[in-house]
Amino acid sequence: MNVHILEMPLDYGGRRHGSDMGPSALRLAGIRQKIEELGHTVVAEQHHSEIIAQEYVDPGKNPKAKYLEPIARACTDLAREVHSVAESGDFPLVLGGDHSIALGTLAGLHSAYKDKRLGVLYIDAHGDFNTTETTISGNIHGECLAASAGYGIDELVNLYTPGKKVDPENICYVGVRDLDRGEKALMREAGVTVFSISDIDRLGFSEVLKKVKIFFKSRCDVVHVSFDMDSLDPSIAPGTGLPVPGGLNYREALLLMEEMSSLGMVCSMEVVEVNPILDVRNETAVMAVTLIARLLGEKIF
Repeated sequence: MNVHILEMPLDYGGRRHGSDMGPSALRLAGIRQKIEELGHTVVAEQHHSEIIAQEYVDPGKNPKAKYLEPIARACTDLAREVHSVAESGDFPLVLGGDHSIALGTLAGLHSAYKDKRLGVLYIDAHGDFNTTETTISGNIHGECLAASAGYGIDELVNLYTPGKKVDPENICYVGVRDLDRGEKALMREAGVTVFSISDIDRLGFSEVLKKVKIFFKSRCDVVHVSFDMDSLDPSIAPGTGLPVPGGLNYREALLLMEEMSSLGMVCSMEVVEVNPILDVRNETAVMAVTLIARLLGEKIF
């Protein structure tokens, strides 16, 4: 399989800077070598966007959608690249950056898979399902999935192509544990499926995995995995911008990636919110590389 590494070092969508260095940290952690060891061909396409290279001091006119212009422009560039890679039948692996880059990834996938039902596995401590009406922070990384599902301001909903990019009924969350009140109400209204940390504790992780696999098999043709490193407990993954206690452990995350690989439906992946400024000896980036490898077919035995 041809794996295209698309680096998107964008960190205007979050509260803390540093995730723009995430792709570099993953490179240092040996992402290319790891993928090649699995027998895949790596096509490295570093993203050199002039938009990202500029320094935006002014967050823009809308305090409920900070840095809207540079984020929309950068994500439109990313959507174009993801569209091209996915349409060719290759595997786009997008390395962020903060989670606002999901706007570009999902827009590109939507355009590439027009005749297929796209599902999204969203592994995150947060819902990212706010709009300008519900957001507390105004940070777009907390609005990206809502906009991709058709909720929010036109500049985000209509990014790259008009309208929603994924049916909210084909979105499945794993590991959620920190939701805003308005965001939670919108998620329920939209009809997304959520397996929270409490659900994992209540049902057991193996049972949640079974339900996740049935979810995608029953309603989707292709699946995108969006992995936010803050889904992991900060005691094992300190290098992320919005740590929330009580997250997934390393074994659960590895098993989740292995099970999604066995599903045979995953067409793309993005890994976001690796922040080497907050990391310890690049441990979070190394962990991310291992998770990517498991999704791409690596097994213990």
